[in-house]
Amino acid sequence: MPYSLDRLMEIVAALRSQHGCPWDREQTHRTLRPYVIEEAYEVAEAIDSEDPAKLAEELGDLLLQVALHTHIAEEAGGFSWDRVVNGIAEKLTRRHPHVFGDVTVSGADEVLRNWEAIKRKERSCEERRSILDGIPSGIPSLARAEKIGRRAARVGFDWANAGDALLKLEEELEELQKAYSSGETDRIEEELGDLLFAAVNVARLAKVDPEGSLARAVDKFSRRFREMEQLVDATGRCFESMNLEAMEDLWQAVKHAERQGQELPKSTGRD
Repeated sequence: MPYSLDRLMEIVAALRSQHGCPWDREQTHRTLRPYVIEEAYEVAEAIDSEDPAKLAEELGDLLLQVALHTHIAEEAGGFSWDRVVNGIAEKLTRRHPHVFGDVTVSGADEVLRNWEAIKRKERSCEERRSILDGIPSGIPSLARAEKIGRRAARVGFDWANAGDALLKLEEELEELQKAYSSGETDRIEEELGDLLFAAVNVARLAKVDPEGSLARAVDKFSRRFREMEQLVDATGRCFESMNLEAMEDLWQAVKHAERQGQELPKSTGRD
């Protein structure tokens, strides 16, 4: 039978009831916080997998977190499901005057500038008015760097293109090399941070997601390293006893086979 959002909230209410699930009854906004983050990452992983069924499942898990938080708030006399839904519906309508009003825009960049202008008008006089307000400090640093760079760009504080940002990346690399030569740990850490921030700006201007780009690079390294291990195992050698030069030869062999679509020898199954 098909379920509705109302039915989902009824299920959550039953789980939280006196005769419901002991685990669900014990949860608070604070205890559920890690699960919200975890489920959001699993949604992102499902998107990367390009598996619609997996994405639907993970979106459901994330929706459950929304339902739980909303019900917990309602139990405490706070906000309700209607408040959550109405709040986002009103915000979307208010911040898209080019769709629900008579404003005309030239493209996506102007939409983003208008969005920020409308947000600033919505804030009270007592609140800070920095364009960087509202970016969570707890999100991954790559994502935070991208968001901060994008916000600054909305008021014109940005490079003209990715090529100019690449020149800054080269400059930061030189600074890191000097810091490394100095042997000063604090200076190395600072310059490495500047290099990573510059790399994120290159990604942003090149319209590449830095978080996803790094994730794919890590996945690629992991895949190739595992293939190296299998190749060593198939020849009966011990990976740990190999020198770096031999390992590099293996790495290049794995890369070549991958690019040529060739099959590597399989593991012998040794422990």
